[in-house]
Amino acid sequence: MTHVTPFVEIAAILGVATMIGLIGQKLRQPLIIMFLVTGILAGPSFLGIIQSYQQIELLAHIGIALLLFIVGLKLDLTLIRSTGPVALATGLGQIIFTSLIGFVIAVLMDMSFLTAAYVAVALTFSSTIIIVKLLSDKKEIDSLHGQIAIGFLIVQDIAAILALIALTTLGSTSVQNGPVYLTAVIIGVKGLGFMGVVALLMKYVLPALSRRLAHSLELLTLFAVAWAIFLGAASELLGFSKEVGAFVAGVSLASTDFRDSIGARLTGLRDFLLLFFFIDLGARLDWSTVGSQLGASFVFSIFVLIGNPLIVLIIMGFMGYRRRTAFLAGLTVAQISEFSLIVAALGLSIGHITNETVGLITLVGIVTIFMSTYMILYSVPLYNALSGYLKIFERRNPYREAAIDTTIKESAAVDVILMGMGNYGSALADYLLRRNKTILCVDFDPTVLDRCCKLGLYVLYGDMADPEIHEKLPLKKARWVISTVRSKDLNLTLMNNLKKDAYNGRVALTATNEEEAREFEKAGAHLIFRPFMDATEQAADSLTYAMDFLPEQINWPISFLEVRIKSDAAVVGQSIRDLPLRTIAGVSILAVSRGGQVYYDTEPEFKIYPGDRLLIMGPSGGLKDAEEALDELDLRREHQDKDRFEIAEIAVDGDSELSGKSLMDISFRQKYGVNLIGIRRGKEQITAIHPEQQLLSGDHLIIIGKSDVVNNLKRQEPL
Repeated sequence: MTHVTPFVEIAAILGVATMIGLIGQKLRQPLIIMFLVTGILAGPSFLGIIQSYQQIELLAHIGIALLLFIVGLKLDLTLIRSTGPVALATGLGQIIFTSLIGFVIAVLMDMSFLTAAYVAVALTFSSTIIIVKLLSDKKEIDSLHGQIAIGFLIVQDIAAILALIALTTLGSTSVQNGPVYLTAVIIGVKGLGFMGVVALLMKYVLPALSRRLAHSLELLTLFAVAWAIFLGAASELLGFSKEVGAFVAGVSLASTDFRDSIGARLTGLRDFLLLFFFIDLGARLDWSTVGSQLGASFVFSIFVLIGNPLIVLIIMGFMGYRRRTAFLAGLTVAQISEFSLIVAALGLSIGHITNETVGLITLVGIVTIFMSTYMILYSVPLYNALSGYLKIFERRNPYREAAIDTTIKESAAVDVILMGMGNYGSALADYLLRRNKTILCVDFDPTVLDRCCKLGLYVLYGDMADPEIHEKLPLKKARWVISTVRSKDLNLTLMNNLKKDAYNGRVALTATNEEEAREFEKAGAHLIFRPFMDATEQAADSLTYAMDFLPEQINWPISFLEVRIKSDAAVVGQSIRDLPLRTIAGVSILAVSRGGQVYYDTEPEFKIYPGDRLLIMGPSGGLKDAEEALDELDLRREHQDKDRFEIAEIAVDGDSELSGKSLMDISFRQKYGVNLIGIRRGKEQITAIHPEQQLLSGDHLIIIGKSDVVNNLKRQEPL
């Protein structure tokens, strides 16, 4: 491709990258792989589009600087502390064992010690960017294995930065005259001075400067980019790599209040510029040497895909984690990362390794990233297939995870096993607690379970899709199993597991749409929650009167508040006359919204029912007191159990006077005070009950009525 400007050349490259990216999206592959493929296609070996290597290389360097800047910006050392010693032990253990074993394998392949060292180091790093994206898509970022994985990936990132500093030092000593040790000491002094200056700026300059620039997000973003590039350039002038300087720039702004805003605005720019790094890397692959590297790349790829997860499994199993947690965390290290390619590129520029070695590391990167993506996406089926073989990696007592669980007494009844403690599940648990229900919460977020423990709830750490978790559930004592997780596959898996466990209680599932609801009903769910539909109906009720009544602005010291009456509130069934709102809070009821209809100027005898929305008006302080009064729990309900409805099954005796008579002849409802809703006659189930229906000896009657009446009949059984 000749006689074209760099602008046209880059436009063509971006076009190819977009098309390749679409293919990668269909294959559910990270863009890193697609960018490398773009570079290979646009390079001299195929389309020959790339000619302006200097311009692309400049953009690539800026992209790498931004990548390291954002890594430093989001470096969260507290996450390592929060996940305990497992992050450090697993991170350091995996780095040590992978590098040692990788070095031995490379030496056995007749590589020089220096080349083997580069290959071994490249095999140790896993891609934080890819893993965070995949875990976020699967909603596993807050799970225990997700937090542990992020923790040891941070350890890897720190190790990668140290490796870059060490390689830069080696590169500098190799090109300077004089003793090696003296040169290393000089570079060390320069590094300490550089870090000291940055530390002073972090304490006295950057916080105030960032607050001043934060008045304009555009200016703050420009400053962040300039700061990253400036420290990168300063680091290069001092004899370090520009990547190290950019990382330090990120760390220096990580303690400010604006790091999240800066990171969010720079992520897109980082991804765009990184495109050119991977394109440049792919374009520079010497395909004449690739054939000779296929065997070695296959061996190293197998080692990364299988060996790295095994190392994590062994370490985490030894530390007392369940094999499922260790396996899912281990899969996140089954690939090499962009840091591996950066290390390879730096080694090439220093002259430590050849193009053949860079090609080998790149091939391993392509294979492992491609394969590990599917391993993580389908981690649950993969675990289910291998679960039996993984028992050797689990202690008899996986004490670290068992410590999260709380034990339910043998004599204690469980009203609800609640799976999924997100916003919806937590709110449901709160309301069930108000009704004095015994709840066992199941979730894979330790932070959420810790909060549940403080509320007095029983907790069990685990994933509802894990068949092994069902062995720990008190299914024989539970009346209901409820899933608030909005995932069709997980809910259907739960139903299948409950059927295998011969669970005889009731099941409630959460559906996002009517199609899911129908599938859950076919699967045997007894109750379907539709949170989005319920919420939109309530929102429409609230909006109905708000559009017509609430003023857009009012120049008066008065406030409005809408309060929804809960079903167990003490005010339910009372008239407005009985509500002491004006007395205790100085507020008035302006309107009541009920079922989409708004009642204005309600009469004193107007009664309040569950679900009503009261628009109250008054001083700001009084509105809060009024809301608390309206939300007060009805403690009398504890003494109203006799008014509850209950369902029971009662047998008809062989010589009963009911045998052979129809319901009309018996006047069943009038005589017994209950409704007959079904008859179990042998294996036959009669659900359509008519007045002419005859009762036979041996029938089992399914009745429903008030608790005291039903309990009285049960004492008389059989009829």
